[in-house]
Amino acid sequence: MDKIKAGVIGTGFIGPAHVEAVRRLGFVEVEALAASSYEKARAKADDLDITHAYGNYREMLEDPTIQVVHNCTPNYLHHEINMEIMKAGKHVLSEKPLAVSCKESIELLELARKNKIVHGVNFNYRQFPSVQNLQHLVENGSLGSIHLIHGSYLQDWLLYETDYDWRLDPKLGGKTRAIADIGSHWCDTVQFVTGKRITAVFADMATVLPIRKKLKSSDPDLYEEFSVETEDHASVLLRFHDGTKGVFSVSQVSAGRKNRLSFEMNGTLGSAFWNQEEPEKLWVGHREKPNDLLLADSTLFTPEARSSIHHPGGHNEGWPDALKNMMLNFYTYVKEGKDPAKDKPNFATFEDGHASMCLIDAILESHQQEKWVQVKG
Repeated sequence: MDKIKAGVIGTGFIGPAHVEAVRRLGFVEVEALAASSYEKARAKADDLDITHAYGNYREMLEDPTIQVVHNCTPNYLHHEINMEIMKAGKHVLSEKPLAVSCKESIELLELARKNKIVHGVNFNYRQFPSVQNLQHLVENGSLGSIHLIHGSYLQDWLLYETDYDWRLDPKLGGKTRAIADIGSHWCDTVQFVTGKRITAVFADMATVLPIRKKLKSSDPDLYEEFSVETEDHASVLLRFHDGTKGVFSVSQVSAGRKNRLSFEMNGTLGSAFWNQEEPEKLWVGHREKPNDLLLADSTLFTPEARSSIHHPGGHNEGWPDALKNMMLNFYTYVKEGKDPAKDKPNFATFEDGHASMCLIDAILESHQQEKWVQVKG
């Protein structure tokens, strides 16, 4: 069988990460790479041993052999590029957030449905083996009825005033930063694990560094001041559709926390806690017996979760492996010719991306109005 041909748009951190994950599948070939200039695309394509390079992604979309396109561009480009990918008849795997507003994301979902496009959003944290296992433990009632969900997603890469990235610019990243970039992952993961939808939010956001220093040139001593409009951290109270309560905090200015997505859920029979920085460990809490620390091992997993782990116990699988699982599920779905209108996917789709965007909009509105806001959509 011929390999599925793929193209990737974007050469920052996440674009090459997609390339690496896809290549681990064996039945997909990354045929082309597009960037903001031909020179940039050609240089990165040579580094990654990709045949074709494009300075304009629209030229790549004209290639009839490419069946799937990955959108790994800055947030503000997601809507426009995803629309063009689908209009070109290609299946699409988009980075999150799916768009920069609920209005944009519903347009993408409607076009994907109309054109019968296989559509995915890279919410890869739900693809960790221990998260998959926990989802089935919750589903089969091992923890009883879940009544409280809490946690955080903490980073420190924007701790200093001289830390600058395009995500700080609302014209490129959108009106919210920490919530959209990492809060979206936390919310998707806990909703996936519990099967519960967040329906109302009460948010409080804060900008710790309202003025940052942005490099003017390659000279490390030349800076210009940059006014920051988006949040460095935020806390959000949650209400779920069944009455469950929750709360989470996100931060990109928490020293020592590199990429710590963590959550705990408390049920009537037990509790569970997972932390992405130690992804092979799942803590399970009990009332009347010692607590358990369940290590990732297929022989200890529920039958439904065993396919998500690929190495023997003790051979820890992490972030790149969860990304590989995302790609494996997405491309297997494409290879088998499944129909999104009929066949339930085992990866996040534009439906999840749209739900996430409506949640982000509600969180921003709640902060601005200082009140509880219902999640629309």
